[in-house]
Amino acid sequence: MDLQHALQGITCPVVTPFDDAGAVDDDAFGDVLEHLLEHDIDGVFPCGTTGEFASLTREERRRVHELAVEHVGGEVPVLAGAAATSRSDVLAYAADAADVGADAIVVTPPYFHTANDPTGNQQFLEEVADRSPLPVLLYNIPVCTGGRLEPETLATVATHDNIVGLKDSSGDLEYFLSVMRQTPDDFCMLQGYDALLVPALRMGADGGLNALSNVAPEAYGDLYETFDEPRGEALQDAIAPLFDACVSYGFAPATKAALEHRGVIPTDAVRPPLVEVSEDSRPAIASAVDGLLESGP
Repeated sequence: MDLQHALQGITCPVVTPFDDAGAVDDDAFGDVLEHLLEHDIDGVFPCGTTGEFASLTREERRRVHELAVEHVGGEVPVLAGAAATSRSDVLAYAADAADVGADAIVVTPPYFHTANDPTGNQQFLEEVADRSPLPVLLYNIPVCTGGRLEPETLATVATHDNIVGLKDSSGDLEYFLSVMRQTPDDFCMLQGYDALLVPALRMGADGGLNALSNVAPEAYGDLYETFDEPRGEALQDAIAPLFDACVSYGFAPATKAALEHRGVIPTDAVRPPLVEVSEDSRPAIASAVDGLLESGP
């Protein structure tokens, strides 16, 4: 699969639904994927931040990736979350993803033991890419990893044959543009911070990888098609209240509450240390969802 072409659009970091007993809900996960495919999503990314990967066992991650591959049936690429704190664990997740037929893996820099020098991240990512059986999409999310991938580091690793691009969820547009300037044209740049999607696309981003595309994939697809028009600006404004809710309550809890309101999943259950959105806050999320859908096609 030509990932550079396939990822030009909106890819969704898919939620991982849980049942009332706290287990991964296979049927609800399938319902989310069907919801996304019905609204022409361009790719799916299970076991990312919004997918609560850090709360899943290795066996659960493999199963979620397997379900995603089976459900999409090659219609769109499956990017498998493989973030971990050691190279051996990342490569184990990569091997599992390859076994079930995923198209690429997504890798953050190590967290907890963060790099004491940018060279450490460079070596980590290059060694993972050298040995990964699948192409590697990098993921910059400093709020969760404790440090960012420096533009100079990305300029170096972007020439690796097995590294295809970057999802940036830093919320720093200047950083995003700096990376774009320092990396080759075929290095895929995906904006992961929903509030910056239109500005990033207007400056040349290849696409978006956005949590709230779980909730309103049709609105995100419309935004991608119209980002350089007033319509795109209006959709970006319509996304803002729901994005603000995610910032306040957490992306997985708020996204699941929004999906429950829309009737896509039966429950918004999350795993500790996350907690569900409080009852008092649900009306605001419901109102934001309704407003976004009303602005859609």
